[in-house]
Amino acid sequence: METKQLLTFKTAAENLNFTKTAKKLKFAQSSVTAQIKALEKELDTPLFERLGKRLYLTESGRQFKKYADQMLALTEEAQMVTRGLEEPSGTLVIGAQESQCTYRLPPILRSFKEQFPQVKLVFKPAHSNEKAKEQLLDGTLDIAFIMDVLKPIHLLNIETIVKDNLKLVAAMDHPFDKNAEVTPHDLEGETLLLTETGCSYRTMLENTLKDAEVFPANKFEFLSVEAIKQCVIADLGIAILPEMVVEKDIKEGRMKALNWTASTSSLYTQIAWHEDKFMTIPLEAFISLTKNTIKST
Repeated sequence: METKQLLTFKTAAENLNFTKTAKKLKFAQSSVTAQIKALEKELDTPLFERLGKRLYLTESGRQFKKYADQMLALTEEAQMVTRGLEEPSGTLVIGAQESQCTYRLPPILRSFKEQFPQVKLVFKPAHSNEKAKEQLLDGTLDIAFIMDVLKPIHLLNIETIVKDNLKLVAAMDHPFDKNAEVTPHDLEGETLLLTETGCSYRTMLENTLKDAEVFPANKFEFLSVEAIKQCVIADLGIAILPEMVVEKDIKEGRMKALNWTASTSSLYTQIAWHEDKFMTIPLEAFISLTKNTIKST
């Protein structure tokens, strides 16, 4: 099997669309189809199946993708060494929530680019932990930042980086006294400003309210934590957000943290990758740099 065939298969497995694969690789669609058929003939097994209008990986295809990823990574590393390059190259695809991208990743990325200027970094939004885990398992992501409770996840390696405190925040002139205890029942008549469904801290708040049999009628959902912050400041509602997101705004008097005493589980920022992922030099370096940078702050 040829490297070109492996790259075509990997791209097709991640897009599950031969037309998009051809466009991305600048091949004719007939060439993509021919390369996949040649691979299937050599392996003596179908790698894709079509159900209705959708394309899926077969079980053999899912298994083969792990090896295709490793072979392509080894090929890239071998080319780097044999060409005598001083600096590794390639691409890392990283999944991360907006809060991580905005408040934690900039110093990590700055240091990483100083060490590996030839490595391309591609970021994909990870609004929910479940979506990030799915993309790690199917190979769409090389690594992902997850904010969740501590729990093992089948087929993923997970490194816990730091504990994340959550803050229930409101506008400075909101009637709630920042020193008075706020209970789930106090939120009954409040407007809640929420992140997308699947976000760990949204789920945690909703479960706490459900356990207390509190069901606020007014909820606004946002894709952006920055939009939520601006709405809190404008006194359009109350939100629960990671401390790293609101710490500066609280300190500078743009919003206040409420005395939220309801019992909630602890959340942790974690980095995760597939246990069968081939660990390239840049990937190992990114993981190490992330741990050292965040733990030292």
